[in-house]
Amino acid sequence: MLKASYKKYFLKFKTPGGTSRGILHEKETWFIFVYDDVNPEIIGIGECGLFRGLSADDRPDYEEKLKEVCESISAKKFWKEEGLIEFPSIKFGLEIALLDLKNIGKRIIFPSEFTKGKASIPINGLIWMDSFISMKDQVNKKLKDGFRCIKLKIGAIDFNEEIRLLKLIRREFSENDIEIRVDANGAFSPDDALEKIKRLSDFKLHSIEQPIKSGQQKEMTQLCLNSPLPIALDEELIGIFKINEKQKLLETIKPQYIILKPSLVAGFSGSEEWIKIAKENKISWWVTSALESNIGLNAIAQWTFTLNNPAFQGLGTGGLFINNFDSPLYLQGQNLFYAPEKSWNLKELLNKQS
Repeated sequence: MLKASYKKYFLKFKTPGGTSRGILHEKETWFIFVYDDVNPEIIGIGECGLFRGLSADDRPDYEEKLKEVCESISAKKFWKEEGLIEFPSIKFGLEIALLDLKNIGKRIIFPSEFTKGKASIPINGLIWMDSFISMKDQVNKKLKDGFRCIKLKIGAIDFNEEIRLLKLIRREFSENDIEIRVDANGAFSPDDALEKIKRLSDFKLHSIEQPIKSGQQKEMTQLCLNSPLPIALDEELIGIFKINEKQKLLETIKPQYIILKPSLVAGFSGSEEWIKIAKENKISWWVTSALESNIGLNAIAQWTFTLNNPAFQGLGTGGLFINNFDSPLYLQGQNLFYAPEKSWNLKELLNKQS
């Protein structure tokens, strides 16, 4: 008979991460452990990547629901989408844990050439919001490390300083040398967004992510129609779980891209629904992590590889924390690899189950 337990964990940032929503010093996350009482030493581990202030399931009864899932795990009623439709991060964690258990608890969630160490995933280099000097230093380091796609968080410092930084990059590197993505995290107002996007378009950017806050469909639709830069939806997808609502959103707004964070959009199954609808509407996409530990990042990376999307993915967050778990994931230049000969170090996590 299946059994399950859970625990909360706080990931500590090595360097505080700046976004338009504020400075991040730590990231709360939750783990779910699933095992069969016949072989209790084989444990499937999933990460319920709750993101406070952003996740649709950031609500007071979150732990209560997680406890309910664990207590009812053998009944299978929470394996169905309807049981967790309002708790996307728990659904995500449960998907990982059950797949991990099925594959003998070795953290091989989606076996492939990637998990054999024979292939890699190209990723973008993430530039956090900070002072002009700090962001410039971050950019220089990423370029030196071999990244050919960088993503800049914008919207927290003076816009003219951000323009200045882009001007410096483009002075040295053309669009053929470096792909630049910018992420506003909803920082622009509907009144000035188009004008700011027009200024940004001078620098031959790949795209701008979520220029205005989510929930303003009319305004976002107009932006996607008139923007000289391709627009990618991110936060706009959060809290939209029914297929007909997903279809309506994409058919109405008509973005050029969508960005999939499995922790926030109901796991792999929820993400694959978005991908199917996006393809039907000729909308491109890529995958990013949402500040999960290496448990969640590992599962997302393995799944992403199976999708055969040649675009740069947003999976470079594994090195952000001082108390992450040693894993087979590693970066070589701009490529994320998996070293199958390397062991996981999960002693602390497994010794402190609830």
